[in-house]
Amino acid sequence: MLVELLSVMNTTAYNKLSGGKNFRGTQAGFTLIETMIAVAIIGIVFVTLYLGISSCYGVVQLNRENVRATQVLQEKMEVVRLFTWDQVTNNVVPHTFTTTYYPGKPGGATYMGTVTITKMAPGETYADNLREVRIQVRWTSGNVLRKREMTTLISQYGLQNYLY
Repeated sequence: MLVELLSVMNTTAYNKLSGGKNFRGTQAGFTLIETMIAVAIIGIVFVTLYLGISSCYGVVQLNRENVRATQVLQEKMEVVRLFTWDQVTNNVVPHTFTTTYYPGKPGGATYMGTVTITKMAPGETYADNLREVRIQVRWTSGNVLRKREMTTLISQYGLQNYLY
């Protein structure tokens, strides 16, 4: 009897709060459409995060290759600057070179370079005493051919004559 009385009171109180309608089964959870929209939003967020992280790895790898290319150019330029004027004008300087970055590992690059030494334009005042040195380096990153270059001038009466 007590159980029946509590049950009637519970139903009466619920009917008064809900305006006389019984919504017990329909308000218990989310609908299928709400769940599918939430899953779609979470999927979009995860795909976006994955693409962003993988893109960052690609940018970091390309920056490493660019820095390595600059280091190779600087190294070769310093080697050329150590040659004497006679060595520069008599083609003693090597015209091609190859170097690697991470040899034998995935993501490694092979840099192929050229060294070009040319006379200055004839109209220049010091044309006979100057040479233009242009060093170019090329490598393939993914399927894209990349290229960097560095240029300097070497003078006949430059650094070598100041060494004792």
